[in-house]
Amino acid sequence: MTQQEQPAADAAERAQDHVDNGRLQAAIAALAAYGGRDDGGVSRETLTPIDLAARRHLIGQARALGCEVGIDDCANLFFRRPGSDDLPPVLTGSHADTQPVGGKLDGAYGVLAGLEVIAALNDAGIRTRRPIEVVAWTNEEGSRFGPGAMGSSAFVDPSRLPAYRDAVDADGVRFGDALDAALSDSADLPRVPMARPLSACVELHIEQGPVLERAGVPLGVVNGIQSVRWYRVTCGGTMAHAGTTPMNERADAMHAAIDLAQRLYAFAAAHAASELRLTLGRWLVAPNSVNTIPGTVEFTVDVRCVDESLLDRFEAMLGGAIAQALPRCTIAYDCFFRREPTRFPGDMLSLIEKACARASARAGRGAPMALTSGAFHDAMYVAEHCPTAMIFVPSRGGISHNAAEHTEPHDLLLGAQALAYTVTALANR
Repeated sequence: MTQQEQPAADAAERAQDHVDNGRLQAAIAALAAYGGRDDGGVSRETLTPIDLAARRHLIGQARALGCEVGIDDCANLFFRRPGSDDLPPVLTGSHADTQPVGGKLDGAYGVLAGLEVIAALNDAGIRTRRPIEVVAWTNEEGSRFGPGAMGSSAFVDPSRLPAYRDAVDADGVRFGDALDAALSDSADLPRVPMARPLSACVELHIEQGPVLERAGVPLGVVNGIQSVRWYRVTCGGTMAHAGTTPMNERADAMHAAIDLAQRLYAFAAAHAASELRLTLGRWLVAPNSVNTIPGTVEFTVDVRCVDESLLDRFEAMLGGAIAQALPRCTIAYDCFFRREPTRFPGDMLSLIEKACARASARAGRGAPMALTSGAFHDAMYVAEHCPTAMIFVPSRGGISHNAAEHTEPHDLLLGAQALAYTVTALANR
């Protein structure tokens, strides 16, 4: 290590050691009160009045730490700790919106841990070379307005925002109208540009799966995000009377759909070792009557894997299975969303592994492990804009998007410590 590198390493270690678990837990509890439910969950969908109140709470927390606060055209909030040099900042954070019934950690933990990093830097008296910014992205969940990850994807490519503004929620409210109301509510904040330069980004998040807990490992170095494809499958038959039509003369769209579903599940089972994941989600049946043979069945397919070539084989299998539709039935499909895998850069992964290893070792815990995210995250889009990576902490039972979502406080501490080391080291480059 050179003489120039040594002070930067020392600062990263001091920042890690100044993370305060009591302060972090108090911050998590305080934010969870916004939309808190009796069952311990949180209901804070994007740009609702309760979400806007939570945003004002975060702004107050950031200002108390000496941060400059800005907002962009998609209402993404940025809490900035200046650096000694006017350079592109290091970004961390996540999102504060939740599912209709979510937990208190999904997204929120990353935002609050980012603010805790700033508090730790303040306590340690460290001034970094680059500014550090903590972001709270808008509408990551996509539960009120689709699609999800609006804030991060629009930040990276602002041309996406006009189409997003036309999205409507279940009550017919336009995202654009809700967005304008949020920006009006934040008229005291300076507007910051989208797609501006960033030097790096690190997102800390709960795993939302069982891998870390099952392995007994407190920290995960996320090497990337799985590829995903979404299909819409339509099975056609002929509506007829359930009591008068012989079984061998039916054109039953549901029978065709179930036959195809079994083929898809068999493919997934045969490739389980490759971690291919298959979900048949939304189902629509017409006429959806108890005594009428279905004439049309439509369902969606979500298939994910790290191996893009395996998804190509899945798609070929899907086409082949459709060609073998049951007599008198038709099957068609279209792929309405696809995204190639996100792979995080090696130098970022090496730094995060070092940060995680030090935090774990000092706590007497096991070494971190590498894993791939099966869920979408804002980091997926930010990786198109700057060097990006992620840190995971365990989720009890692998449960998320649920009031029962939980991560042990000592694991939340280790994640924040790993984040503090990583962000400080990046900010001194």
